[in-house]
Amino acid sequence: MSNHVHLLLEVSPLPAGGITDEELLARLKASGNEADVAVVAKRLAEYRKLGKGGEEAAKELHASYTYRMHDLGEFMKALLQRFSRWHNAKHERVGTLWESRFKSVLVEDGMASRTMAAYIDLNPVRAGMVTDPAGYRWSSYGEAMGGGPRGNGKKARAGLVRALMAHKGYKADARCWAGEVSKDYRMLLLDEGEEQLKEVRNTGGRLEVKVVRKGIKKAAVEAELARSRDVALRKMLRCRVRYFSDGAVLGSRGFVDGVFRACRERFGTKRSSGARKLRGSAAVAGETLWSVRDLKKGIG
Repeated sequence: MSNHVHLLLEVSPLPAGGITDEELLARLKASGNEADVAVVAKRLAEYRKLGKGGEEAAKELHASYTYRMHDLGEFMKALLQRFSRWHNAKHERVGTLWESRFKSVLVEDGMASRTMAAYIDLNPVRAGMVTDPAGYRWSSYGEAMGGGPRGNGKKARAGLVRALMAHKGYKADARCWAGEVSKDYRMLLLDEGEEQLKEVRNTGGRLEVKVVRKGIKKAAVEAELARSRDVALRKMLRCRVRYFSDGAVLGSRGFVDGVFRACRERFGTKRSSGARKLRGSAAVAGETLWSVRDLKKGIG
C-alpha cells in the first residue's frame, strides 16, 4: 500500500541440529554481498581445521547469523530498515517511511489463513484503488492472475495454494492453483452474483440452517451453509476489520485456546480462556473464527 505492507508468512523453525556451513553461506549470499560471505566462509574453514576446539567457535559464528533467520520480528526489522534506507537515498529524503510499527497476528491453517489471505488481497479494493483485486499488480492475487516478467506468477500461485489449502494436505505447488482452488478463491474475493439462500439464514451474526423442503440431503444442506458463509464473508471482507491486524491470534476456538495455554504467563490471573468471539462486522465469522483479543473499538 502507500505507506504500509501486509504479508502472510510461514515462519519455519530452525532445524534441531542447526544448519550446515553450506546452507548458512547460501542464505547469506542471497541476502548480503559476496565479500562478506567470503569472509565468513574463510573463518568457518579455519575453525573446522582446528578440530574439536574450533567446533564451538564455528557454532558461535553460526549463532551470530541464524538467531534472526527464523524470527519474524528480526526479519521484518531488517526488511523495513533496508527498504527505508534504499528509498530515502533514492529519493533524497530523510525520516520515517512506514505508517506505524510492525505488528503481527498468529494465524491458523484453514479457514483463518484463507480469510486472512482474502482480506490482504482486498486491501486495494477497500482503498478504492481498483475494483477487481486481480488488477492490483503489487498483491499476491494480482501476480497470480497476471503473472510477472520473472516467475510468471508461479511463486504467487504456490503461496496462495499454501495459504488456502494446506489444511487439506495440498503442498505449495503452483500447479494446484488451476481449477477449483482459483475459482473458489475468486468467488470469495468478488462481491457479485450472490445467491438467494432460503435454507440458510443469518441471524445476529449466527448462520442457521432451516430445511424448508423434506427429503433434502445432508450434503446439500452443508453445501448451502458453506455458500452462505462465503456470501457473508465477502461482505465482511469489504470492511476494515481490526481483528486481522490487532487480533494477535486468529483461528478456531481450539487453536486460540491452545495458544493461550502455551503462553499463559502473558495473561492476567483472572482470565480462564483464550478464545474471544468476533464482534462488529466480523461477527458473521463468529462461529468459525476466534481471536485472543476482545476488541471493542474500531473493529469494523
